[in-house]
Amino acid sequence: MKKSYLFTLSLGLLVLTGCTNDTDSDLIDNSSTTEPVTYTNTVKSIITNNCISCHGTVPSNGAPMSLTTYADVKNAVLNRGLIDRISRSQGADGMMPLGGTRLPQSTINKIIEWNTNGLVE
Repeated sequence: MKKSYLFTLSLGLLVLTGCTNDTDSDLIDNSSTTEPVTYTNTVKSIITNNCISCHGTVPSNGAPMSLTTYADVKNAVLNRGLIDRISRSQGADGMMPLGGTRLPQSTINKIIEWNTNGLVE
């Protein structure tokens, strides 16, 4: 009888402590509430952190164009194969960033999503 009482008490405590939440957000999937991928929200910082060292206002290291403005990056996606270049395998001919490490796929996916959604500024 004593064992049954302890078991029931232990089970009750487990249920009470295991089924709590601190806030409503613990119960809601917030993954769909992120900001949309736009040039200003997302792409600009990717380009600034990974491309501007060569694709600055005055391109250097053999870079053929600047990627400092929305118009520059949009043109590079539409007409210069930017997504193809950043999507190539590490070490592949023409992979960007040149001589660097391939961008993480999640970062590349953000630029692809930006393109798919109409290159919103």
